Parts: sequence; structure tokens; C-alpha cells
Amino acid sequence: MADAMDEAAGAWERIESHRKADLTVRVTAPDGVPLPGRRVRLEQKGSAFLFGCNAFRLDPKDDGAQQRLYRQRFRDLLNYATLPFYWGSYEPEPGRTSEERLKGMARWCAENGIVAKGHPLVWHEVYPAWADQQEEPAVALLEERVRQIVARFRGLVDVWDVINESTTSERFDNGMGRWAREVGMVEVAAESLRWARSANEDATLVLNDYNMTPDFERQIEELLAGERRPDVIGIQSHMHRGEWPLERAYEVCETYAQFGLPLHFTETSVLSGEHIPEGETVGRYRPAHWPTTPEGEERQLRYVEAFYTLLFSHPAVEAITWWDLPDGCWMNAPSGLVRGDLSPKPAYERLLELVTREWRTHAELGTDAEGKAGARAFLGSYRLTDVESGAAVEFEHAGGEPSQVELALP
Repeated sequence: MADAMDEAAGAWERIESHRKADLTVRVTAPDGVPLPGRRVRLEQKGSAFLFGCNAFRLDPKDDGAQQRLYRQRFRDLLNYATLPFYWGSYEPEPGRTSEERLKGMARWCAENGIVAKGHPLVWHEVYPAWADQQEEPAVALLEERVRQIVARFRGLVDVWDVINESTTSERFDNGMGRWAREVGMVEVAAESLRWARSANEDATLVLNDYNMTPDFERQIEELLAGERRPDVIGIQSHMHRGEWPLERAYEVCETYAQFGLPLHFTETSVLSGEHIPEGETVGRYRPAHWPTTPEGEERQLRYVEAFYTLLFSHPAVEAITWWDLPDGCWMNAPSGLVRGDLSPKPAYERLLELVTREWRTHAELGTDAEGKAGARAFLGSYRLTDVESGAAVEFEHAGGEPSQVELALP
């Protein structure tokens, strides 16, 4: 584990610099007079950074033991959930949608302090067969879909992977692919973003891709030049063939940070079993038995700790989403943070330590003669409690200007 951390040299210093900010608390009497010598407890309740996973197996209506355990594993570690809006499965027949099921999933997220994201609105895969049989062209159907979903989920889902893998859309022989070939990939992305923005001007819109090549960079440049910008650049990082060198991961961050937009690592998978054999195609290799192994779990643990630490240290990165929580979901791979029976792997346990303890601030402070106390604290949501009286206040520590919080005792 130490070797992996050495590879992320400088990460802890960057975390201290970029993920924390100065915080001052002031304790007063009811009349505003400062109170020296008070003991106050500072407890971080949540992180400003988004630690996520796709939540495709979430079923709030299922009260069975496995589903309860799945929900527990999710909320214990994560504050960000990607929900499935693939067109072909969301709307298998014209007008028959999974809207109520997805709203139930989104409500569960909201009730548990988890930010919900929809994925994806526009994609050339999981494309419904019926859409190509309609008289309306694909663009009209897609526009209606995007505007309708974003508007109907406003307030429940306000983060969207609007356009997914558009750098490769032209290769597909369906309505989406034909539209991309007709107008170009940049125009497809621009129109998709425009539709989503018009349905919810406050939404966070993500341009998501796995294609970390100049093609993606040029697309971003053209979108920014035309003022048709996304809010976030989404970066996929599936590692079924082997783990990225940490140098590559940091280089990707630096390359896309130059555009001045936040970065979300939207789909991250690291195997705890055998990698895909040479000559096999990613996406098609799905053996019936693809087990996790003790050696693979140890390798996954070392890499996940180093990779998350590196990304958490980079100032442009705002979110990391794992893909998928249990083994055997996506492509039948042992890519989960928990096993198929939902027992935690070492990587899950280590992330739990990092996310809920090492990367959170919990402190007891004493006020000075001016009733003040200070700390350098991780960004996020907090509860400040006067130890003696139990009086408390909750607040957000967002960084930027040093946060100042006042607790007036009753």
C-alpha cells in the first residue's frame, strides 16, 4: 500500500491545499457578547466532493434483506448516485416509460442526502428499435425526450450526462448515428445541451466520453468557442484491460483542466479478478464465471487507494463515480467494491476510512478572549455544538473566502 501512495507523491499536500479551507467559529451570549473559554465540537456531516456509484440495482420498494443491505452499503460510503435513463429501457414502447420507478429512486437518494444524476439523455447505444420506425426524424424524438425528462425530474435530478460518447456516434447505423453523420458530432452535442438547458436552466450538464484523444479535446474547444458549453467534462476510466498508470491519470486531469470546467470521473472500474485477455474485445468479453480473487482484491485495494487519493488531490476534479457497486453487474466483471453477496472488499473498507474519516474534519475547539476558535477544515456540511449547553448550528463550509460561523447560546 505504501508503494502505491509513493506513486501519488505530492497528493496529500495538494489535498491540504485544495480540499480544505480556513474556518472561524464565534460563540456569543444571547445579547451578542463573545464568550471565551467555551468548548465547541466541530463535526463534518458530509463532503463537498462527490463520491459516487451507479445505483442501477436500487429498488426502494423492495424490503428484502439483500436490497436493504445494498442500500446500506451505498449510503454508508457514497453521496452521489447515477440513475439509468437509457432510452431503449426507459421507454421500451412509445409513451410507456419508467418515470415513476426512476422518481422513486431519486426520492430515496434525496431522503438519504445523496445527489442524483441521470445517465444518459442522448446516446447512440441502447437505442429503441421503435424510434427508427417512426415518421418523425430522430432529432425530433430526441428533443422531445430530453426536454420532457429534464423538466419532469427537475428538483429530483438536476445533474445530467446529457450526451454520452458523442465522439463515436457517427459509427452507428440508427437515427442517432445518421443525425451525427448529417450535422457533425459537435452540433449533436450542442443541440442536446441546448435542449437540456432550456428545460432546466439550473441543471448541471455533463459532456461524457471515454475517448481521451484529440477528438474529444477538439469537440470541447468548439463547444466553448460557440458558447454552447457544458458545465462539466465527464471522463470515463474503465480499466478492464489493466490499471492506468497514475502518471496517465494525472495527465488526463491536467489536459482537461485547461478548459476551465470541473472534471467528473463518471465511470470508474478496477477489477479484482483477471483482466480481459489479450485479443478479446472490451464490451464483448463476458465469461459466465469471472471471479474475484484474494490476489486481485489486494491489487484493487492498492490501486483504488492511490487513484482516489490522486484524483481527490487535483483541484479540477469534483466527483468520482464507481461502476458498479457489486461484482457481476456490468459485463459480468469482478469490478465491484463489494462482492456478489454484498460483503465488502478491502477497497470498499479503505475508501470508507478515507471518505468518512481521514477526509473529514472532526475537532473539539476552545474559544479565545474574543469568543473565537479556528480550524483548517475539509469542505462540506457541518454541525457546530457547544459542549456544555448542547446548543448547535448547522452550516456549509464552501471555501473561497474563509468561512465564519456564529453560534449564539440561548
